[in-house]
Amino acid sequence: PPPPPPPPRLLRRQRQMCIRDRLSGGWRRRVALAKALVQKPDLLLLDEPTNHLDIATIKWLEDHIYSHRGAVLFITHDRAFLQRLATRIVEIDRGKLTSWPGNYANFLRRKEKSLEDEAVADARFDKKLEQEEEWIRQGIKARRTRNEGRVRALKKMREERESRATRENKARIHIEEADQSGRKVIRARNVSYAYDDDPVIRNFSIKIMRGDRIGLIGNNGVGKTTLLRLLLGELEPQTGTIKHGTGLEVGYFDQLRQSLDLEKSVAYNVGEGRTYIKLHGKDRHIVGYLRGFLFSPKRAMTPVKSLSGGERNRVILAKLFTRAANLLILDEPTNDLDIETLEVLEQRLCDYTGTLIVVSHDREFLDNVITSTIVFEEDGVIQEYVGGYSDWLRHNHKLAETDSPYEAERKKNEAAVRRRNKNKNKLSYKDQRELDQLPSDIETLEAALAALQAEVSDPEFYSRESEAIARTLQQLKDNESLLDQRMERWSELETMRDAL
Repeated sequence: PPPPPPPPRLLRRQRQMCIRDRLSGGWRRRVALAKALVQKPDLLLLDEPTNHLDIATIKWLEDHIYSHRGAVLFITHDRAFLQRLATRIVEIDRGKLTSWPGNYANFLRRKEKSLEDEAVADARFDKKLEQEEEWIRQGIKARRTRNEGRVRALKKMREERESRATRENKARIHIEEADQSGRKVIRARNVSYAYDDDPVIRNFSIKIMRGDRIGLIGNNGVGKTTLLRLLLGELEPQTGTIKHGTGLEVGYFDQLRQSLDLEKSVAYNVGEGRTYIKLHGKDRHIVGYLRGFLFSPKRAMTPVKSLSGGERNRVILAKLFTRAANLLILDEPTNDLDIETLEVLEQRLCDYTGTLIVVSHDREFLDNVITSTIVFEEDGVIQEYVGGYSDWLRHNHKLAETDSPYEAERKKNEAAVRRRNKNKNKLSYKDQRELDQLPSDIETLEAALAALQAEVSDPEFYSRESEAIARTLQQLKDNESLLDQRMERWSELETMRDAL
């Protein structure tokens, strides 16, 4: 006889595993976080949990970790996240592990005081060492028996001085600026744009002037990158007009992600094959330039494919900043960057005299760099405000949310309340039959979807007549929507059954 079908829970798990490879980086991170949180561990370990998450999800995660009853050990470069959650900070500095009680602000104060004390102690030690070196050079007196102890002490001081660990150099970031643009940079009037009749931008207007420093704030999927591409002219607005000013030289951070040659070295990618680059009109060796972005000469010759995420981001920044620009567009530049590099980048951007547009979910970075915001709020409103993220927060408005974890929790709680109010001891006959039938329906839909996806992936697919192509794509879209509905209904019925 044929083997029995797998239980519904196993089928759902298989379904989740099948779609894993189609998830974005942000969704994969959500799945990993959900897997860790649902176990309610005594010790929760998180390595850069906020990377690729939007603001709504970061705040949701903060709330969950804040209320977690066990211990939490996390690594993060998100300073707002660190300030909210950390009660003790463990730092690794020059091979030494130091525990600092208190939050991040307290750590900064105490660390600064510690470095000042260390500098004073080092200066005092160096002065005494210099005096002892002068004494030993006097000759015969230093070799007398009664001075042998002093000679030994001097040797020990020399060893201590040689073994002193010096702090690593900070990043030295240079931004090459082009000549000033015209006073008016970009003017958008009543711009609208939609994907498949789904409006993303509606009647949006803005006037961007030379020297403006604008942050785009919004959750994933609301249309920030679409708005950037509209403003840059990469997309044509479906209604409305966009005009550009004169003398614009644009540097776009996100575009360079795709231009990195992973097989070539860091130096080759940044210098585009040149040994020297021009900065401030002077030739600069590419390896010396990369030292400022914390790449040693050896690391500068390493293929990009061998780098970590943070190192790749530094390569993109280094490449971007060699190009003279008076309009900088930075789309999520802070991912994977360490805090010290972040702070140097912030300082250079504050010194930058051109026009700046930044997309970021790093709330501290936005507050430190920008002077006005364009915010994607609920009900499709895109509103401009003066100030940074914290200034917008004081207005008590809400961000537009396409897949908020708060909304998912609210729906789950409402469903639980509805189930309790029914006061039933078992599923109805109709619901039970539907639950029994759903695995078979889902399996049939998945098979149909797989066949359609294989058909669309065929190289000859787009050589067919346009009507046939549109019909197949619509069928694929309808089947995906229907499958999502079946999966949601299945989950709802299972939850109802388990709760009874």
